[in-house]
Amino acid sequence: MAAIRRGVSALGTLVMLTAGCSASGPAQEARPSSSACASTVTRDAMPTWARTGFSGDGSGVPHVFSERGDIIAVLFNYPPVASSDPDVTNKILWVSRLPQQPMRPLTIGAVLHGTTTSVVREIASGAGPSSVNLPKAGCWYLTLNWSGHSDAITLRFI
Repeated sequence: MAAIRRGVSALGTLVMLTAGCSASGPAQEARPSSSACASTVTRDAMPTWARTGFSGDGSGVPHVFSERGDIIAVLFNYPPVASSDPDVTNKILWVSRLPQQPMRPLTIGAVLHGTTTSVVREIASGAGPSSVNLPKAGCWYLTLNWSGHSDAITLRFI
């Protein structure tokens, strides 16, 4: 029982500490815990704002909502595969709910959970079709910046 109280107390402290963080703070502040590695991948119907180019409602296609719900990652290669080989890529369609400015890039800052490994990827044309390659398997926290917007997604690469 004492262990549960300590855990609840620690969680309460963490909530109070993170409540003061601004949305513009570094993404590393919001890294996932090991028990919450991956954002939920769903094959449910996509939101109406993300269906352009899909037949029907997009049901059956794996996709992940960002933390704020402002962008989704449609995973055409699921689960994504980690590799340092440039010929191994993961086709991901980034669909923004928010307006985009033409030719503003989508910048992805990726941090491998539990390590100091980080990489930056840039999709020059902004949210849309991309090939994203990350060098190691594991839980990656992706900070997404595009057209003045920011959000984040956690994905497990195998």
